Amino acid sequence: MSVTLTPPQYRTRVVEHEISTALQASPAVLLDGPRACGKTWTGQRFARSEALLDTLPTARLAASVDAAGLLSGPTPRLLDEWHFAPGIWNPMRRACDDRAQPGQFILTGSATPPDDLTRHSGAGRVARVRMRPMSLFESGESDGSVSVRELLDGASCRPASSDMSITYIIEAACRGGWPAAVDRTSEAAQRYLRSYLDDISRTDIALVDDVKRDPVGVRRLLTSLGRNVATPASYTTLAADTTGDQAVPMHARTVRSYLTALERLFVTEDLHAWRPHLRSRAQLRTSAVRHFVCPSLAVAALRTNSARLRADLNFFGLLFESLVVRDLRVYSQLDGCQMSHYRDEYGLEVDVILERADGEWAAFEIKLGGERLINEGIESLRKLAERVDTKRMGTPRKLTVITAGGYGFELPDGIAVIPITALGP
Repeated sequence: MSVTLTPPQYRTRVVEHEISTALQASPAVLLDGPRACGKTWTGQRFARSEALLDTLPTARLAASVDAAGLLSGPTPRLLDEWHFAPGIWNPMRRACDDRAQPGQFILTGSATPPDDLTRHSGAGRVARVRMRPMSLFESGESDGSVSVRELLDGASCRPASSDMSITYIIEAACRGGWPAAVDRTSEAAQRYLRSYLDDISRTDIALVDDVKRDPVGVRRLLTSLGRNVATPASYTTLAADTTGDQAVPMHARTVRSYLTALERLFVTEDLHAWRPHLRSRAQLRTSAVRHFVCPSLAVAALRTNSARLRADLNFFGLLFESLVVRDLRVYSQLDGCQMSHYRDEYGLEVDVILERADGEWAAFEIKLGGERLINEGIESLRKLAERVDTKRMGTPRKLTVITAGGYGFELPDGIAVIPITALGP
């Protein structure tokens, strides 16, 4: 692996193992995720040459006239922000076939391309790997002493504790996991992220599928998503919440269209409902829970700050849930886990379910801390284990309450309580 293209300030990412494995098996690896999450730097860590297509004013023309020139160079060759020159896709695909060797290209992209552009990629040609903003482990704010992989294996959790204050966790949530902002103050990071969302609203959301959208409407929707983060807010609820000083709210169909575009830009990443076999005939709630790809974007959308969040810990509890969801996505991706939530008609809610391809599953409740909240989380996990038909679903490998800080421990029945600053891959 070459590091000659990698900036000296680069921080190791959890996803590197997945990229390395994919390069050994596939001719090309498509590394996608939100803009500014570090895809270019991580791609450079594996690349021996590069074409930075977002810096070429004639990238689209070059892809159609001289695709071979863009594809030539020591391999793996990085085609950074390839969607700026979508015409490169088919020549790249043909080059993969002609060379018949793994590890030829690394492509990065900050938007999901139209389906008709990549539907002919073919099995075995292009492996897709998702990147997200950095977890607390990657930014150095978690010691990683408790492995999510080991939890999924059912391992006992050795006691872990954290002396991190709630103020520290709030600052981390405001700053987010963006490489360009991770070493800044939360105030400086938020200035950067507000500009980030402004760019999304004005420019990026129109470029993703060449559909013109109202930047003011997009900004209003982002604000509504910030207010409704970590809740199963419907399209109708979000539409009504965008009214503000406007006389007429957005239509639910418009909200749905805008949310689809934001998802394609990897700005939002909803958590969908789990559908287990139950012992009873209880009806499951199927609404998705709304999340930004990083809770810092919710803070930026609301134009709030750490001081206000310290004064409203009830709302910060929702942002903390979103923070944990982000980190669990990063850690569990190594095992190809499906991630979901559980809600039923009797009011039982469990924040995160991780399910591996082999069917093994684990459940997580997310609580800021305090004896009452932790006990509520423990009780919810026990009720879930009772309601799931374990003859068909298997027993949970681990039931865990994740907290913002304090002491970590494991109860005699195996339920673990773990501070987020102890979690790792």
